[in-house]
Amino acid sequence: MAQLAIQEKVFEFAGGRLCLDFANTLGGSRVRPKEYLTSYRDLVSWGRQAGVVSGPEAERLTEAARRRPSDAAKALAEAVGLRETIFRIFSTVIDGREPEQADLSALGAGLSRAMVHLRVLPRAGGYAWGWADDSEHLHRVIWPVVRSAAELLVSGEASRVGRCAGEDCDWLFMDTSHNHSRRWCDMRSCGNRAKARRHSARKKERS
Repeated sequence: MAQLAIQEKVFEFAGGRLCLDFANTLGGSRVRPKEYLTSYRDLVSWGRQAGVVSGPEAERLTEAARRRPSDAAKALAEAVGLRETIFRIFSTVIDGREPEQADLSALGAGLSRAMVHLRVLPRAGGYAWGWADDSEHLHRVIWPVVRSAAELLVSGEASRVGRCAGEDCDWLFMDTSHNHSRRWCDMRSCGNRAKARRHSARKKERS
């Protein structure tokens, strides 16, 4: 893990679903974005922090990327493209519209590629879904993300996906509040900034 931990980015996980957390690897807004996945190493670090790859798997993926930089660059570009597809799909759901067929097709194609690697694996006391032991496959981090997006989209919970109301934040999250009243990806960040702006505006009005 020492090699991977050098200057490793620390990601936030406020989405409530794996696919939404992945969509949130772009900070700011889509108008003024801040890219957090600037290298394949960042993608692997996100996957390890999200729990979709283990520490040893992350090390093997990082080493495979070092040996195959061109393939790693393509895998990163495809991951970023998938992220934006997921964002567009759930943004349209939030807005009460149907996702574009091109985005649904892109998600379906990614799902088809990922599901080839899905396995039934023995676990203590039974069996569970898992992934093929192909820890040098450079798309390994993305397989669970695609599955998460498809499962959320077809579930009855897709309508509970929300988008942060922050002035410069497009992060997505599962709104599990009783009356769908959640507005912020995180009250400690975007929520507090909005509160501070409202307080400042009221002070100006009174002055």
